[in-house]
Amino acid sequence: MNDLSVNRLPNGSPEEGSDTNPPLYNGIRGLAIKILTRVDRSDSWLDKLLENTLDREQLDVRDKRLLRELTSGVMRHRERLDWVLTGFYHGEFQKCIPTVKNAMRVALYQLLFLDRIPHSAAVNESVEIIKRLKGKRSAGIVNGVLRNIIRKLDAITWPDPNENIIHFQSVMESHPQWMVKRWSERLGVEETASLLKANNVRPTTSLRVNVQKTTVEHVKRDLMALGASVERSVLMPSYLHVRHIPDLGTTDVFKEGFVTAQDDGAGLAVLLSGAKPGMRVIDLCAAPGGKSTAMAELMRGEGEIIAIDKYEAKLKQLSETITRCGFEQIIHPVVGDALTVEMEQADVVLLDAPCSGLGTLRRKPEIKWKRQPEEIRKLTELQRELLERAMLLVKPNGVLVYTTCTTEPEENEMVIAQFLQQHPEFHIESAEQFIPDSALRKGVVTDQGFLQVWPHRHGTDGAFGARLRKSLNSDREK
Repeated sequence: MNDLSVNRLPNGSPEEGSDTNPPLYNGIRGLAIKILTRVDRSDSWLDKLLENTLDREQLDVRDKRLLRELTSGVMRHRERLDWVLTGFYHGEFQKCIPTVKNAMRVALYQLLFLDRIPHSAAVNESVEIIKRLKGKRSAGIVNGVLRNIIRKLDAITWPDPNENIIHFQSVMESHPQWMVKRWSERLGVEETASLLKANNVRPTTSLRVNVQKTTVEHVKRDLMALGASVERSVLMPSYLHVRHIPDLGTTDVFKEGFVTAQDDGAGLAVLLSGAKPGMRVIDLCAAPGGKSTAMAELMRGEGEIIAIDKYEAKLKQLSETITRCGFEQIIHPVVGDALTVEMEQADVVLLDAPCSGLGTLRRKPEIKWKRQPEEIRKLTELQRELLERAMLLVKPNGVLVYTTCTTEPEENEMVIAQFLQQHPEFHIESAEQFIPDSALRKGVVTDQGFLQVWPHRHGTDGAFGARLRKSLNSDREK
């Protein structure tokens, strides 16, 4: 092959994958930059891109941990990184192409947050990647910015909290100002600070143990034997919190269906279903299957769960979860739109409604940068429409459970208040009756009888749940 036949980038560099050049995004830092740039340029989610990359690349355990650290760390602390880079970059930093911005973010994250990585190693690889992508001139600018930051690392000027506390918290804890302002008005400045910090803490992997198949202690021993750090949940007796186990999917306890990854908050919401053996249950918006399989465990494999999801690809993932957990006889996956689905009424209908996801920022930090405040209003409209359809699927004297993974009242209490005003045949049953004492002591039930958990108060994702009972004579009255 002669030089003229090589595919080239606009700057003259050969394309990634050509025979004359190594991959443009070579090395762990290169992969991190590539993943972060994909998140910026598309509607892709960080965890999915990371999972696909780890499946494709042959990386050892240490490299996998570093890749996770760099990608999630930059995404968590992006506003703080950008504050520094904006101050040192000659020109408008935000107008840089995403690849250049993320190369500098990855390097700066290591300088500010990772003690064991030499500054030279943090900078050099980012510079080399930009040299391959954009040429020597751009690489020289990146190198100059980062070297200048290293020289003045201890003299960086941060926002003044006395001038604007919202701006200060937005930068220092890396959340959009609209989000900080919203929570400050509701929770106060001090509690908002606690929430912001909690959102930036790397969460453990929360595992629900299927106590119908095994014991919590047995699973704990198996995971510790693999080198994992394991603790019992303080909220849910059958849950474990695990660190240092990057390949959970390859473990026997996972493949045999002994455990399922599920946050404690989501597990508490499932308990509101009161699912029992022999019941007929409909799980709307069911993928990826965590709540369906949790209810199947409560039902001890007896009864029927119709697990509905709109998308074929998500239903495939749901089916894999069902098979792994051994619930093919009780859980029946169905492709369907929760807004239009019609079927026989059920004892329990669980609506895990699409929401802003603002309770999951610990696990999905990119939501901070993808969400806009006006989206909450649009989501609220959808949530109300879904409730109107879900109520039709509930038997007289049956139960409708509404859950979200957000902390915002517009998507939670206010949706339920409007629904009850329009449908007096439903009434609230307090979550207190269904929540274990260990969680009740932590104050997870509101005065209105709703489940509400928070990252900074309970160490979980933010989650909400309401249990609504339909009157026995409601259908006859109509």
